[in-house]
Amino acid sequence: MATPGNPQSSSQPDLTKRSDIPLVAERDVDRSASMGKLVADATSSMSTMIRGEIELAKAEITQSVKQGAVGAVFFIIAGVVALFSLWFFWFMIAEILSIWLWRWLAFTIVFVAMLLMAAVFGFLGWRKVKKVKAPEHTIAELNQTKQALTGAVKPHNPGGYPAAAPGPVAPLERR
Repeated sequence: MATPGNPQSSSQPDLTKRSDIPLVAERDVDRSASMGKLVADATSSMSTMIRGEIELAKAEITQSVKQGAVGAVFFIIAGVVALFSLWFFWFMIAEILSIWLWRWLAFTIVFVAMLLMAAVFGFLGWRKVKKVKAPEHTIAELNQTKQALTGAVKPHNPGGYPAAAPGPVAPLERR
């Protein structure tokens, strides 16, 4: 964050020092110039301004995408570490149970508990996926649009020739 007396941080690009955006001082208006010349100057200035706005938007979006990508990488790393940590968690539970039970029985109990949890979550996921419906409103709107467009477009028949009948076309004979 830039504060008085403190330059901008290096994580944000300095958009005032871009060399590919031609920023020029405002010129004096030539009062004797033709209307065409004034319109050409105005068009050129508008074009320069629009290109500058586009470059600014590109720079800001690029910066945001980079920050989002770095954040996503950190989330992925955290998820992978958490996933690998689950193995140690279940091993710990089995070792704790082995204090009171035979070791093989403690590990079997943990294994069965893990299978039961996988089955429950698999069943819940299957029920949710089963409830997924087709986008009925979107399909209905697309069908209405198709009907409106096909009704509005009439076949063009220049010269009054009869329209070709729908169906397969016989191949031409060679002479």
